[in-house]
Amino acid sequence: MRYPSPLVPGCTIAVTALSAGVPEDFHVRLDLVIQGLRDRGFKVLEGHCLRENAGHVSAPAPMRAKELMAFLLDDRVDAILPPWGGELAMELLPLLDLNLLRHAKPKWLIGFSDISTISSVLTARCGWASLHCANLMQLHPAVTDPLNSAIFSLLSLPAGESLTLQQSSCYEVASANYGKDPEAQFAFTQPTRWTVLSANDAAKSVAFSGRLIGGCLDTMGLISGTEYLNLPQMKAQYAQDGLILFLENAELSPTAMARVLMAMKFNGVFDAVNGVMFGRDGSPLSHGKSLSHSQVIQQVLGDLSVPVILDADIGHLAPNMPLMNGAVAEVQMTNGKAWVQQTLK
Repeated sequence: MRYPSPLVPGCTIAVTALSAGVPEDFHVRLDLVIQGLRDRGFKVLEGHCLRENAGHVSAPAPMRAKELMAFLLDDRVDAILPPWGGELAMELLPLLDLNLLRHAKPKWLIGFSDISTISSVLTARCGWASLHCANLMQLHPAVTDPLNSAIFSLLSLPAGESLTLQQSSCYEVASANYGKDPEAQFAFTQPTRWTVLSANDAAKSVAFSGRLIGGCLDTMGLISGTEYLNLPQMKAQYAQDGLILFLENAELSPTAMARVLMAMKFNGVFDAVNGVMFGRDGSPLSHGKSLSHSQVIQQVLGDLSVPVILDADIGHLAPNMPLMNGAVAEVQMTNGKAWVQQTLK
């Protein structure tokens, strides 16, 4: 596993929308968060695929892929920070030269949701560490909560160093509309409670370790088992001691989620992991289905021999604990309180 150089003031961050672009109504917010990067001491390079959005994307797939490849291969660029996710990053995968990237100098790819469609593949196929965390558009310059504040702390760690993060105290139920309120910040109102999937209600303590890999279930479930994201192969190459898989559901209904998890199970994904962490579910509670998302996880994964954590600080209901794909992590949860130690080794 290779870690990009620590991201420190003076480094260059490229901003490009590899999935959804930023329409004009959101440009004030985009300018605000980009200025926030400059205020931290970073140089910012804006891509051409950024400030427009048509057909759910910033530009046609060949243009987005060409710009992303250019930034990933440009050693003057230290990190790529898309504004947010979207829905069609998957169409870039066959247009990226992963074999070329595998031998290039690694750069940080930072964000979550549809960004993880690409970042998880960079880690699994190319051996580049990447960071799953809040997206740029969420990072108001005045953000102060511990998990979002830890993003740049984690990115600045030298190889071999560790950072320990504790679960949040409260989370956000609904995201702000940055088009109507460009200055909006997080509103954490609901108490956080990580839980353990277990038939035994007394199972309140778990501990497991492994190399982190994860992202948005909506897309990771579709590419798991393909040439782009083969977790048993990743385990053999980069994590002989096992993986920790973290997942978050953005839009899948309970029954769609069940199908995706069953397909991943059929493809041997969960045979390669020492533990699974599910984020708080970001989709409507039931989509009118008689099953809940937590019931689906119990039914499909209840027979796993490894720990499964639910309602972790991962995904579309902020805060989003920064988790580094490729880092070695120790996860411990006792009496409903959890912490994750990540080491760049």
